[in-house]
Amino acid sequence: MADDNEPDRVLYRRFLGRQMGFQRLEFHEATSGQQAVEQFTRLRPDCVLLDYHLQDMDGLEVLEQFRRLVPAEGLCVVMITGSGNEKLAVRALQSGALDYLMKGQFDQELLTKTVTHAIEKNEWRQYQARYHTEVETVNQALRTSLAELTETRQLLQARNQQLARTNADLDNFVYAASHDLRQPVHNLAGLFEELRRSATFADPDEAQLLGLIDSSLQALTTTIDDLAIVVQEQRRAEPTATEQVLFQEIVDDVCQALRPQILESRARISTEFGALPTLLYSRVNLRTVLLNLVSNALKYRHPSRAPHIIVRTSQPQGRALLEVQDNGRGFDLARHGSELFQLFRRFHPDVQNGTGVGLFLVNRLVQTAGGHIEVESQPDEGSTFKVFLAEE
Repeated sequence: MADDNEPDRVLYRRFLGRQMGFQRLEFHEATSGQQAVEQFTRLRPDCVLLDYHLQDMDGLEVLEQFRRLVPAEGLCVVMITGSGNEKLAVRALQSGALDYLMKGQFDQELLTKTVTHAIEKNEWRQYQARYHTEVETVNQALRTSLAELTETRQLLQARNQQLARTNADLDNFVYAASHDLRQPVHNLAGLFEELRRSATFADPDEAQLLGLIDSSLQALTTTIDDLAIVVQEQRRAEPTATEQVLFQEIVDDVCQALRPQILESRARISTEFGALPTLLYSRVNLRTVLLNLVSNALKYRHPSRAPHIIVRTSQPQGRALLEVQDNGRGFDLARHGSELFQLFRRFHPDVQNGTGVGLFLVNRLVQTAGGHIEVESQPDEGSTFKVFLAEE
């Protein structure tokens, strides 16, 4: 917080401390522009509340010095001023601020929402930049290989250039992922499959490089597909239709969808639905919840034993409860519990096909319907996800 007015700093700290108490926040205060720049250089904070009227320089000058220290996608600043100058707000936003507030015209809720939105937007920009760098690395490898390949490889280069052009629009990645990126990547994967069947490699390293690129494309496809699901859910205006859903039917459908993973891992899936066999709920949403929880149980299975997954329902105190229990790797709740349902959080980096999207989506679906999730877990023993479903 960069503000030369101590009562204002105390107010901001109290506002944010109350509303964001579930997160671990660390505040640092600066009373001048120079001090703000020094602290920014040393601390690299997640977000800066920057007062426009400082003693030694104005907020725009401070913002300009911030921009010299970090790339644009790493700058998260909310400008605060005591005047309602519209031109000043435009200049602040054009200079890199993510939002703008006027003193005396916002309350605790608005300040919290503004800061939270700015941090989340900045995280998206940082992820976008990292993703763009990864794609450009793959593109460079492709360009090097395609110089020595046949006409089919030249066609592949054209497709890759088309993907690179699509990637230039990553500023709108969150809202365009399912349209601008998914199809080109799928096309590219198809071309790789055709290339694998038709091309002959004299150098084994070339064949190995193709396999590595193919693995990278599969990872990108999975990430895009998962993000597209999140985007569709967040942008869905109307709630999905509800019906009386049989839990066993949903589990059978999920097991069929995950049949290759179940067979490959020799997993055993048990069900106990005697206490609550049906529920009035969205079939689509319930299937998504179970698909992600069972898929995670298979994905993060323990390396020394076959997975045993138990899916059960009950009605404690009249509330519908769905539990998915596994004997997998588990995790340290004391260490990771606060981050469990955050987007792109992963706790087992050695598991290559995880994206950190599934639990975020499950939690969003359950909370949107009025429910909540509780988790029990022990490292090397397994986890139990308790999904309290609000009947729709």
